[in-house]
Amino acid sequence: MRRALLLSLVIAIALCGCGRKKHARVVQPPAPPRIGDTEEGVASWYGHPYHGRVAADGEIYDMEKMVAAHRTLPFNTWVRVRNLANDMTTEVRIIDRGPFVNGRIIDLSHAAAQQIALIGPGIAKVRIEVIQAPPSAPGHFAVQVGAFRQRESAERIRRTMESQYGAARVVKRDGSPAVWRVLVGDEPSEDSAASLAGRIRDGGEKSAFVVRLDS
Repeated sequence: MRRALLLSLVIAIALCGCGRKKHARVVQPPAPPRIGDTEEGVASWYGHPYHGRVAADGEIYDMEKMVAAHRTLPFNTWVRVRNLANDMTTEVRIIDRGPFVNGRIIDLSHAAAQQIALIGPGIAKVRIEVIQAPPSAPGHFAVQVGAFRQRESAERIRRTMESQYGAARVVKRDGSPAVWRVLVGDEPSEDSAASLAGRIRDGGEKSAFVVRLDS
């Protein structure tokens, strides 16, 4: 009788264990931007040597088309860019990533920069507004903490960030010369990446900002 009771207890425990299935955490893709979303900051423009090269979305960058680079907006998002110094506007489609300079929010093509008188000064304070968004927004987010012309310098920062925050990588940005970017983390949302960026800035890397990692 005692052996039978013990066997029943073992079977019951095994059945309970089988019933507790582990469910993988489902990460929802980030929501597309909302029409009317705005952002203010500094705009710049880019032409050679990037003209004729492959943009981040896979198409060839033509600096005479109405296109632009943004750090986090999904590809094929259309935005209206208003130069706050002269109230001139232009509309561009996001096809590339950048600008990877702290304090700037958008890099315009040569053609778009001409429309808002940006060619001469090179930079200007602007407001961008989302006017058309793609139906989905694949990708996730990281925090850029630096961009270096020497890979050795980038690797040194990467090792420091990895020891402090658990994940960091070095990504090459082709150019003349090439630039090595240090990216920290791999976050499912822009909000969680912004929280990580805040912790990194508190730790002393004041130029940290959020970037999208495209699928």
